[in-house]
Amino acid sequence: MRTKDIGIDLGTANILIYVKGEGIVLSEPSVVAIDKESGEVLAIGSKAHEMLGRTPGSVIAIKPLKDGVIADFDKTEIMLDYFIKKIKGKTIFSRPRILICCPSNITQVEKNAIREVAERTGAKKVYVEEEPKVAAVGAGLSIDMPTGNMVIDIGGGTTDIAVLSLNGIVYSESIKIAGNTFDTDIIKYVKNKYKLLIGEVTAEKIKIKIGTVLENAKEKSMKVRGRDLLTGLPKTITLSSKEVKEAIKESVDMIIHGVKMVLEKIEPEISADIIDKGIVLTGGGALLEGLDKLIQQEINVPTKIAESPLTCVAEGTGIILDNLP
Repeated sequence: MRTKDIGIDLGTANILIYVKGEGIVLSEPSVVAIDKESGEVLAIGSKAHEMLGRTPGSVIAIKPLKDGVIADFDKTEIMLDYFIKKIKGKTIFSRPRILICCPSNITQVEKNAIREVAERTGAKKVYVEEEPKVAAVGAGLSIDMPTGNMVIDIGGGTTDIAVLSLNGIVYSESIKIAGNTFDTDIIKYVKNKYKLLIGEVTAEKIKIKIGTVLENAKEKSMKVRGRDLLTGLPKTITLSSKEVKEAIKESVDMIIHGVKMVLEKIEPEISADIIDKGIVLTGGGALLEGLDKLIQQEINVPTKIAESPLTCVAEGTGIILDNLP
C-alpha cells in the first residue's frame, strides 16, 4: 500500500480534504447527527446537515467545531475518522501524513487538541498550520518573499486577518465573527421585526441569495417561511436585501474594525507593500456581495476576492504538502 499525504481544512461550517496527486476529494458540512438518549451517531456530513432543525426530539444535529476550534472532541474525532475512511474507499493508501489547519491566535492547548484528533485517525505524522497562511498560499500569494501580503480569511466561525512575509505571519488577529454570525444576525432580525422564527439553514439561504453590504445594491427579495411566534402557525414573509444589509451591518463593521487594527500594528514598510499589492479575501464569507468593495472603500487599500475563495485553504494544504521533505 502506498502512502498519500492528506490536507484537511477543518472548518466550523465545512470540512474539505485534499489528497496529494488527486486534488480536493471531499467537501462536506461539519455536522454530526446523534441519538440524544443512546449517544449513537446516526449521520455525518451532508446527511446530518439535512437534519438541522428538522429532527425529532430524540435526535440532535450538532456542530462539533465552534469558532474554528474543537468544541466536542469525541464527535470531531468520529467525524474526521468517518471522512478519512470515506476517501480511503476511493483511493488506496495507509497511514498518511496529515496537514491540518487551525485559526491564528488559538491557544497551544487548542492546537494540541487539533493535532491529537488527527493523530487518532491513524496518521503517520501530523502538521498543524495556521489557516490564513495556508489560505494565502492557496490564493497564489508569494509569501516566501520579503514583502508584505495581507489576507482576510472569513470562514464559518472565525475571521482571520493576517499579514505575511518570508513564509511566516508578521501579525494577525482572529475574531469570532464570520459566516455563522451573519446567519445568527439574520435570525435575530427576522425574529425581532416580523416575530417569525427561522432556522440556521433558512438564514444561510437568505445570506447566500440576497445578502449584501452595498449601499446602492440592486434590490433583491425572497420569500421566507418560518413559525409565527404569536400564533405558533407557519407564516411566510418577503425579506429584502436592504433588510439583510441592516441585519448584518454591525458584524461587518466589526470585521472592518479588525482589519484597521491589524493595519495599525504593522511596520510602515509592510503597509507600503500592502497598498501596492492589495488585500486578498478568502473563505466563504468573501462571497458576501460587495464586501471587497466595502473594505476597499473603508480602508482605502485595493481589495480583491481570491479566485476560488471556498477552496483556498484546501488548495493551500496541497501546495504545502508538495514542498514537505
